[in-house]
Amino acid sequence: MASIDSFERRLDDKNRLTIPPEVRSEFSGEEVVMTRGFGEYIHMYAKSVWDQQVEPALQSNEILDERIADINVQFRRGKAVTSLDAKQGRITIDQSLLDYAGISRSVVAVRAGAYWRIMAS
Repeated sequence: MASIDSFERRLDDKNRLTIPPEVRSEFSGEEVVMTRGFGEYIHMYAKSVWDQQVEPALQSNEILDERIADINVQFRRGKAVTSLDAKQGRITIDQSLLDYAGISRSVVAVRAGAYWRIMAS
């Protein structure tokens, strides 16, 4: 199956986003971690990416490292873990994350390396 780097969708009435079939394999059998992004968008990670890449990067041996502390607050505030509905390929996005990103119904998702950025379209 071909890989895609972006897609556009509309959320349903229950704030569910349908993931395209070409992308679902990235999340199959895993939970999905969603956090606030650095701008007005949401980060979406496969749980394995979060555990292996993001979580270690958020750790610091310097307890007073302000930069790492700020990034921890940004990513952990509003962090949500959800599952992909395997039958229809949907994930539910928490309202607090949608509000942060200014998303009402229409979204665009863009691949950013090992994760996806979800923003209002």
